[in-house]
Amino acid sequence: MAKKFFLILFLLLSFITLAQKNQLKGSSGMGIQGTSNQQGNQEKKKTPKAKTPKAPIDLYRVVTLEKDTTYIDTSLSIQKEYIYNYLRRDNFGLLPFANEGQTYQTLQYGLRDYSPFPEFGFKGKHFNYLEANQINYYSVATPLTELYFKTVMEQGQSVDAFIAVNTSERLNFSIAYKGVRSLGKYINQLSSTGNFRFTMSYHTESKRYSVNLHMTAQDMSNGENGGISNPEDFEGNNADFRDRARLNVYLTDAKSLLDGSRYFVDHHFRINKTEGENNLYIDHQFNYEHKFFEYSQPTLASVIPDEAGNQTFVRFGDAYISSNINDKTRYNRMYNKIGATYENKTLGQFQFFAEDFRFNHYYKSILVFDNAPTIPSSLSDRINTVGGQYTYQKNSWNGKALYSTSLSDQDMSNLNLTATYTLDDENQFSFQYQNISKLPDHQYNLYQSSYKEYNWVNDFKNEKINNFEVTANTRWLNASLQVSTLNDKLYYSDDSTEEDVVLVSPKQYDNTINFLSLKISKEIRVGKFALDNTILYQKVDQKDPILNVPELVTRNTLYFSDHFFKKAMFLQTGITFNYFTKYFANDYNPLLGDFSVQNKQEIGDFPMFDFFVNAKVRQTRIYLKAEHFNSSITGNNFYTAPNYPYRDFMVRFGLVWNFFQ
Repeated sequence: MAKKFFLILFLLLSFITLAQKNQLKGSSGMGIQGTSNQQGNQEKKKTPKAKTPKAPIDLYRVVTLEKDTTYIDTSLSIQKEYIYNYLRRDNFGLLPFANEGQTYQTLQYGLRDYSPFPEFGFKGKHFNYLEANQINYYSVATPLTELYFKTVMEQGQSVDAFIAVNTSERLNFSIAYKGVRSLGKYINQLSSTGNFRFTMSYHTESKRYSVNLHMTAQDMSNGENGGISNPEDFEGNNADFRDRARLNVYLTDAKSLLDGSRYFVDHHFRINKTEGENNLYIDHQFNYEHKFFEYSQPTLASVIPDEAGNQTFVRFGDAYISSNINDKTRYNRMYNKIGATYENKTLGQFQFFAEDFRFNHYYKSILVFDNAPTIPSSLSDRINTVGGQYTYQKNSWNGKALYSTSLSDQDMSNLNLTATYTLDDENQFSFQYQNISKLPDHQYNLYQSSYKEYNWVNDFKNEKINNFEVTANTRWLNASLQVSTLNDKLYYSDDSTEEDVVLVSPKQYDNTINFLSLKISKEIRVGKFALDNTILYQKVDQKDPILNVPELVTRNTLYFSDHFFKKAMFLQTGITFNYFTKYFANDYNPLLGDFSVQNKQEIGDFPMFDFFVNAKVRQTRIYLKAEHFNSSITGNNFYTAPNYPYRDFMVRFGLVWNFFQ
């Protein structure tokens, strides 16, 4: 049914695009009013056909949920090189796993966003899951298309395509799909993901009413091999194991699937008929989302060959069944926010709102034990909050102050203060302070599995987070400082007592964690050469090793840029160096779709060099990269997580192509 709906929707948008093109052709002003048809035909023969003028680039706008507006950018820069990846954003601070479409190791803790509401969990599977505030809306003068393509590791491709159209200046649609399929180099590592997005934005002629809405359907399916079982085979010099499919892995047929769909509406209505110095608005936001995470494993026993023979064990401990594990966690949420906003053009906007948040995190069974607490089938609740927000934007200043607190039994609050000062086009300074009491994610409080040690019900306290950030983007350098204090932090601990058996459980840390990071970026240009540098320093003060991050992360790119072929092509070529210091990286657990804290194996302290050649011809950007080309030179000691090797040397290419119709 969903496939038929998407097909009908795509055909409808194609028809709108064709109709809009015909409308543009028909309005080109070729006829001459007040003349006969014969005279008009003679004029057409004598006069060359005029070209329809192209719309300026500032009429192709990209608008976020927070109403921040940018324009479609078809230039080629070093920043475009950094965002040419699976996530379609700069992934500095994230280390990808070996195959495209898998999870990421988090090197930069400051990348996390904080929300006071409880979330589904399974965080390791959400890097490519587009949340409501990550969906963009479009306002375009003519139909706009973008095509993204990139090769993958083996047997597949990565594509992302969207088209944005408008039936009028006030009504815009977009439809997009991102899909990845990659077999990978290791056993049982197939990735198959899809992100469908449909958006609509509309406002009345007087802008009295405006609405943004979107629908998404997203799924991330992965073969989960549990990592390699004999790291010495990977790290050694045996040429047979250069074919990574020869390396033994823990799980040969396990799979995971995160699937979700969302319906979202954000709209505003102005009470006064005409916009003036003082305005009053009614605001409403609706978000309904359904998700499920499924882990399946037909064969429980892992067989690991060694010198003494084959070892047989079950990777996640004892199970209630002997085969065909199928754990499925389901989740529904419905969110409504209604508010009233008073706007004064001089003083800013004052909003008062109420939120209603309902969720159901559930399974299809109740687990009853003789000597342990009963595991219920569901965790559901309703949370109501009230709050206020003040927004100010005038001249060089832009600021926001938000506070919300719960009215229901749950103790939850959020204070968020932001301010930005723009000195000029090259110098901007911003500040943010957030004090948040966050309800625990559902997976910490309730989880069921066919594995005996992976069943729990908890009633954890709220996480308390104090976070302060200051950012300076100047003509000389870009710098950001973050200072955070964490109390009652939730995490998964490593409870394993046997080497090849992984047992983890949720814990709450009852001490304070202090975190500091300083990130500095600077590009140095000399003629046609440039050196782009990003350095991150992180320091953690804690009694126990709970929050583990590398102390130093760096990315340095030396590149050359110039025009060729009478400026028909713009070329960039260079080398990127990535590096992070050794630390006890979190271990990935495919059963939970998340990471656990471990203090047994360090990773890091290996260089990663990439060589790239990028070119731009008209609106097309072409990318060619030799990734990690030093892998065979510097030794096989590169890991993304314990037992999960980083990527070997490979050559990948692709393009991003924009069409303005």
